[in-house]
Amino acid sequence: MELAVKRIFVVGCPRSGTTVVQALIARHPDVYTLPETGFFEALYGGTQARWGDPYARDGRRWYHRRLHLAQSRGRRRLRELEHGAGLSRRPPVPWRDGACIRRFVHMLDRAATRAECSAWIEKTPQHLLYLDEIAAAVPDACFVHVIRAGRDVLASIADADLHQPWPDFTGGVVTWARRWNHALGLSLARQDDPRHFLLCLEDLTRDFDGTWHALRGFLDLAADRTLLARPGSRVSSVDHEPWRKRETTGRISTPERKYERLFGPETRAWIETALCDYASARRQISAACAQSRSG
Repeated sequence: MELAVKRIFVVGCPRSGTTVVQALIARHPDVYTLPETGFFEALYGGTQARWGDPYARDGRRWYHRRLHLAQSRGRRRLRELEHGAGLSRRPPVPWRDGACIRRFVHMLDRAATRAECSAWIEKTPQHLLYLDEIAAAVPDACFVHVIRAGRDVLASIADADLHQPWPDFTGGVVTWARRWNHALGLSLARQDDPRHFLLCLEDLTRDFDGTWHALRGFLDLAADRTLLARPGSRVSSVDHEPWRKRETTGRISTPERKYERLFGPETRAWIETALCDYASARRQISAACAQSRSG
């Protein structure tokens, strides 16, 4: 009898530390992972509209929604992932989104089983915007939300936009302040859902043992397995994303502070008024994490 594979999704606002958390969990010998798939983003589209960006459109036609048809970009992405996993001899990609998701999940289940792992992680930060669709299609999934102080996220995005020709980091401070607020709200709205675990990145640097204990317990990973020196499977395509190289080790270190270096006094003053109260949210999240540790 084939044992069920635990399905884990790591989500959060981009540049919040999702990669290092993915890599940390993947250091557990029972966990398989892979580079970001962007699958649900491609399947449903409308990412900018889901962020609430002004003038952005959903992108899906009425027949996609009414007939539950997958967008062509999502179907192509599924085929690309299957080719990458060595599953080139597969039936044609289905037209309906539900069938595409089942095939995507089955592909990851098979990959984890081949790696002799009992769990897998899919990490695409912006899948935070597709939680409802993922939870409905994968009802046994669990979600780890990585949350980082908004000022540090904005600084990291600004720094990445300066040094990396990557369209995901464009938009400017105003856009990303609004997006960070939205991401925090999406995570906090699910704090009481037992399928979701909210993790403040700072807690891993300040109390690694306690925070890892709570996270490992939530994921129901074996406590008697020693963490590997580095993940046992590939976390990211560092050739195309060189800025992730340090994060892919799964070693927790204090992130570099770029906020004061990149933003002047006037911009910092605006940021402080534009962002939601992170300190209050962190106290709420940390209290829930401490309660889970004691439990």
